[in-house]
Amino acid sequence: MAQDERTWEAGERRRLQLLTWPDIEEYLQSSRSILIPIGSTEQHGPTGLLGTDALCPEVLSRGIAARTGALIAPTLSIGMAQHHLGFPGSISLRPSTLIAVVRDVVTSLASQGFERFFFVNGHGGNIATLQAAFSEIHADVSYGMQSNRPSLQFQLHSWWMMPSVRARSAELFGEAEGSHVTCSEVSLTHFAHGPHMKSRPLSPKIAPKGPIGDSRDFRSRFPDGRIGSDPTLANAEAGETLYEAALEDLCAAWEEFAKTA
Repeated sequence: MAQDERTWEAGERRRLQLLTWPDIEEYLQSSRSILIPIGSTEQHGPTGLLGTDALCPEVLSRGIAARTGALIAPTLSIGMAQHHLGFPGSISLRPSTLIAVVRDVVTSLASQGFERFFFVNGHGGNIATLQAAFSEIHADVSYGMQSNRPSLQFQLHSWWMMPSVRARSAELFGEAEGSHVTCSEVSLTHFAHGPHMKSRPLSPKIAPKGPIGDSRDFRSRFPDGRIGSDPTLANAEAGETLYEAALEDLCAAWEEFAKTA
């Protein structure tokens, strides 16, 4: 593993699944905030891992936890990715299903005392649906369905859109970054999961660009799954640079968000 083992282990110790209920009860005495990684399981071209969009926020969440003491909820690793279903291995939830999943996860945790939910997102297709899920949850209180519950707060941070990441990606990859199977996300998976990465020739070198529709339309426009990118430029060193850049912004955002909870 290219990551620092101590950071990885410290982050591992903050995962909800590896704790007991008394541990969570104790955590709630000092914080009502929780970090939720969310992504997708979908094709990432001939060389990118199917779990890229879940693996990236997961590794970043462990870094945030190691540095700030945040508690990490289980990764929501299947998202809204219907346009990728033309490629084997891709799995998608309908928008309505993802809204229901997020609503149930948040409501479960809110019933135990959590009030602030910090989502680290790895998939662009989730953004609109997550915002709709937050609105649905707020509506439960506004319409009197959960009138005895404290007001819940949400933040959504798509890691590749953090200012420090955008700046570093532009410097490292320029126009070859693309918008799907990006050099940045593939580099981050090289950094975190190097032994699992694949190498295959890609043609054309930089993939075409275009709109996204249904899965058949997507496969016809982007035959190998990439959009505008040349992920052969990706590497673990760049991944480490982007990891540090992302953590700089995400840790600051978490600490500001969680400090009053």
